[in-house]
Amino acid sequence: MNKKRLLIVDDESGFTRLLKLTLEKTGHYTVLEENDGTAAWLVAREFRPDIIFLDIVMPKIDGGDVARQIRSDPLLAQVPIVFLTAIVSKRETSSDIGGFPFLAKPVSLEAITQCVVEHLGE
Repeated sequence: MNKKRLLIVDDESGFTRLLKLTLEKTGHYTVLEENDGTAAWLVAREFRPDIIFLDIVMPKIDGGDVARQIRSDPLLAQVPIVFLTAIVSKRETSSDIGGFPFLAKPVSLEAITQCVVEHLGE
């Protein structure tokens, strides 16, 4: 089985570490965490993820700017981007922010897994 490659970009290292360990424990994913939004684009070019989970509110650079940077790169333009954010609640009725789907924090393993399946299939 080919493991799906997930890139998690969030300035909270405790959050990304826990998510990485939890996801990799399933045996289905290879996860790379990046805690500096300004490095996210270059890390994505190097890692070539199948999907990117991206925080919106980060110091130095906004997640929306990172998403636009990734979208404008021909190498990465087709990679699904899903925002991870605490600025909306799970009761939010909209299904996207700025044209990108999102998951509200705190996010569960089930929500991440379902999101990966929705965007990439099994």
